[in-house]
Amino acid sequence: QIAFMTLTLFPIRLFFAAFMMLLAWPFAFIASMGSDEQELEKPLSWWRKIVDILLKAIMRMMWLAGGFHWINVKGRRALPAEAAILTVAPHSSYFDAIPVTMTFASIVMKAESKDIPVWGTLIKYIRPVFVSRSDQDSRRKTVEEIKRRAQSDGKWPQIMIFPEGTCTNRSCLITFKPGAFIPGVPVQPVVLRYPNKLDTITWTWQGPGAFEILWLTLCQFHNSVEIEFLPVYIPSEEERKNPVLYANNVRRVMAEALGVPVTDYTFEDCQLALAEGQLRLPSDTCLLEFAKLVRSLGLKPETLEDDLDKYAASAMKMKKERVDLKEFSAYLEFPISQTLESMFALFDENEDGVIDIREFVIALSVVCKPSKTLETIQLAFQLYQSEGGTVTEEDLAHILKTAMGVSQIDVTHLFRAVDEEDKGKITYDDFYTFAVLHPHFAEEYLYADQMGAESGLETLPLSAPNGICTDFSPDSSGDRRKPLQKKLN
Repeated sequence: QIAFMTLTLFPIRLFFAAFMMLLAWPFAFIASMGSDEQELEKPLSWWRKIVDILLKAIMRMMWLAGGFHWINVKGRRALPAEAAILTVAPHSSYFDAIPVTMTFASIVMKAESKDIPVWGTLIKYIRPVFVSRSDQDSRRKTVEEIKRRAQSDGKWPQIMIFPEGTCTNRSCLITFKPGAFIPGVPVQPVVLRYPNKLDTITWTWQGPGAFEILWLTLCQFHNSVEIEFLPVYIPSEEERKNPVLYANNVRRVMAEALGVPVTDYTFEDCQLALAEGQLRLPSDTCLLEFAKLVRSLGLKPETLEDDLDKYAASAMKMKKERVDLKEFSAYLEFPISQTLESMFALFDENEDGVIDIREFVIALSVVCKPSKTLETIQLAFQLYQSEGGTVTEEDLAHILKTAMGVSQIDVTHLFRAVDEEDKGKITYDDFYTFAVLHPHFAEEYLYADQMGAESGLETLPLSAPNGICTDFSPDSSGDRRKPLQKKLN
């Protein structure tokens, strides 16, 4: 079928879809000329309404060319005055632009997108909220702009937000980002379904590329999509004050409508779990739980590396000194809370109320730089090395079990391979030289001897189900109140 369609229908569909986009460009360009903010808040003039209808018709023809012969819409779309924000999930493909072109709701987009030929003009027409990567204050400005539009009593078009913040494979709903819920206004949840027999739609950070997805989708005779507008969700007073609670409750409603589970892990967690560094994390790693606690403390991804440098410098001054919970709180400059106690418990090996602060720094380094294995190990050597700049086999075991988030690890074979002169101690330069010559040292000296259920170090497969790996979803059947397992020590 793929061979036949590639030689026949695919080029026709591709040409027709491109033609429809080019046809839409002059209408969008003329309609967006001279538009200022005050004019955008006014009701559409008669000629702009005509342009709106023409552009929606052209966009519908473009999707028709792609094999989306009919789009099944369920429920009623709320008016802007009823719900200023539409939260859409799951986000799994660039084909999720279908509801955007049907509604012409504003979206949150990278500022660079407006410079894309043709497509950038169409984006500007729907009056998006632009996010600038070069502006360090862009996140705050974006949230403020969303809040301003959402609280305009329907003067602005509705804002369509994909709160997952990334594409997934639709097997579950990952943690919603709170941006859409910070304004504290009612939102209308919108769920997407692609009930195709063969999934060629899903486009995530791992799996088929953008062109391959387009090619395979256009080679299907027919592509189905369902858009369901759920009832407007009106937040309680508690939810207005707590955007994270608001986001979680809306996510639960959408997950029930979709019939899929939720996972408290984020896209960043899967990047951590599947990072292509020299140390692949085992499936039972505790670092995913640690990463969640780091976020819960309010340590933001954009500042984590600066925080890491600060914590590492303090840990080097403390050397081998062990700290209790109160001292750990002072070290992090965070008040004692349940989250902080849970994090402390991860490192409390003997349950004697004290931890080695160096292990926290190593774990934080892995979370900050999951693919940069050697940078983490270099930092760990600096924390553990003697005055002569060397570490022992016991030190290396502490370093690697913390970097992998497991309770035990046998580093004897690896240490002996690095310690060619049998001195009983190694430097980072020794380790680095060995790692360069043996880039797969983990598979050869760690995983090879410790694979299997008894060791608890069964490694992850090299590939996951096209994006978010459901293996990391919390076990819904388990008791969430049970104490955390101490796997870092």
